[in-house]
Parts: sequence; C-alpha cells; structure tokens
Amino acid sequence: MSDMQVNAAVSSWQSQSAAQAPREQEKEDPSFTIYEMMKEAREKADATRDKFNSIKPKPRYGDAPMEAYARLARARRPAEVNAAAGYARRQIARLRAAKQTDPDNAKRIQAAINQLQKAVQRAGKKNRDLERERVAQARQKKLQQEKRSREARRQKQELLRKQAMRRLRESGYLREAEIDNRMQAHIAAVDMELREQMQKLESSIQPSMELVAKQYAADSAAMALPEETAPAPAGGEIDLQA
Repeated sequence: MSDMQVNAAVSSWQSQSAAQAPREQEKEDPSFTIYEMMKEAREKADATRDKFNSIKPKPRYGDAPMEAYARLARARRPAEVNAAAGYARRQIARLRAAKQTDPDNAKRIQAAINQLQKAVQRAGKKNRDLERERVAQARQKKLQQEKRSREARRQKQELLRKQAMRRLRESGYLREAEIDNRMQAHIAAVDMELREQMQKLESSIQPSMELVAKQYAADSAAMALPEETAPAPAGGEIDLQA
C-alpha cells in the first residue's frame, strides 16, 4: 500500500471518528438520555391516546335518562307511563353491566343509573296523578249533568291547574337530567385530563429515578473500596529528628 493510500485511510478514519464522537457523547450524557426518554414517552402516550380515541367512540351514558324522561313527559295514558318505566328499568340493567366493563366511567354511569331510578319512581307518581285527574273529570261531568254549572266550572279550573303543574314538573325532570348529564361529562373530562397529566409525570420521573439509583449504587460501591495505605519507610525505622 502506498503512502497516499495510507494517508487517505487515516483521514477517512479520523472523519468517521469525529462524526461519531458527538453521538457517543450524547449517549453518555445523562441529561440528554432523560430528555430523549421523556420525549419518546410523551410521543408514545399521545399516539396511543389518539389511536384509542379514533377507534373507540365516546360512550353517551347520559342519553338514557333524558330519553326516559322524554317518554314519561309524552305519556298520556297509564299504559304509556308503564312503557316509559319499563324502558328506564331496562336501561338500568344495561348500565349496571356497563359499569363492570368500563370502570373509568363508573361515576358517570352511576349518575345515569340514579336518574333512571328517579324516573321509575316518578312514573309511579304520574300514574297516581293520572288516576286523580280521571276521577276529577268524571266528577266534572256528573256536576254538569246535575246542572250544577258553577261547581262544574270550579272543578274544571282546578283540574286544568293541576295538569299544568304536572306538565311543568315533568319538563323540569328533563332539564334536571340534561344538566346532570353536562355536569358528569365535564367531571369525566377533568378526570381524564388529570390521569393523562399523572401518566406524563410518572413517565418523566421514572427515568430520573433510575439514574439516581444507578448513581447511588456507583457511589456506594466506590465508598466500599479499601483506602490505599501509604508505604512505610525502608527498614521499618522512623526518623524522629527534624
């Protein structure tokens, strides 16, 4: 091999070594390693969350109580009221099963169950109200037949007043369910954000804790080594004269 070829090979090796030196230094630098690990953990967490959100639709547990109250408000006969109560009972069973498979939304599911249980109780109250209204209508017709027009008018006005109060109360049930649904959705969003922040914090703390543990182990190993003793003077004699 000629001198020119040797010089060219040496130059190539030096350039490759110079290019690899920063990368080796970055690998040995703990701060760089922690930063890269934190960045990689955040990217993986964001990618996983985006993929999960794009695949799995967000559950709408609060729709069931609102639908139950809407059916209850539309009911005009006891059979329709019983049908609305039956729908609420079926949704309670469905949500109890969903609570076991979706623990992340357990609070939101339980809130919907509570609203549905109220709907069942309020359906019973509406049946009693409808029965009282039927009796009042029958009394009004009887008063009209007996030519007691003044009492019949008073009975009709009282009946209309009670029906108006009942409809107003039923519309309030629907607004109550809607407000509760919005509140539970807000609480669920806040909980999700807090969990994500906690995961990011844990992913950023874990590498630094591992680095501290390694450094502590290295320091402990260094402190465990015996100290080097100074060599004694030759002949085993100590010169005391200054």
